[in-house]
Amino acid sequence: MPALSSDPATVAFVGLGSNLGDSAAVLRAALRALDALPRTRLSRASKLYRTPAWGQTDQPDFLNAVAMLDTALTARELLAAMLEIERDAGRSRRADGSDRWGPRTLDLDLLLYAEAVIAEPGLHVPHPHLHERAFALVPLVEIAPDARIPGIGLARQALAGIDAGQIQAVGSDDRFER
Repeated sequence: MPALSSDPATVAFVGLGSNLGDSAAVLRAALRALDALPRTRLSRASKLYRTPAWGQTDQPDFLNAVAMLDTALTARELLAAMLEIERDAGRSRRADGSDRWGPRTLDLDLLLYAEAVIAEPGLHVPHPHLHERAFALVPLVEIAPDARIPGIGLARQALAGIDAGQIQAVGSDDRFER
């Protein structure tokens, strides 16, 4: 586990998803890659959850998870590192965004970066649709039941207001292991 520098650590939450290839192995590798980032430590990871495709529904189900990181990286640095992890896993993105909702080997989303509210080109925190997406809220609430979504409130209250009936844990306890 990489040691954090003397910089104060920020708690960040990253959503992970995959629906191509061996998704469980892809997500485990992505968790290891997040844990290996400079000045960053993976402090918790949720179980893996099987979820129906969202947005474009004519594709395989996804496996999703959420990672809790302690990081001294800025939100922009963390996002850049996450995009590199996606590329290393074989993810490619069309410049026009037309493949945004399609199948993918790996999707990493910066869900929360402490209590920050960031609205910059290419970087929006909290994730603009986090409070509407059971596939992100279920694993987030599992590992951080008191997580707050700035401008929304407690993640568990957002989850209580949406249908999460199709989100199913995979295995009895399929968590990240170092």
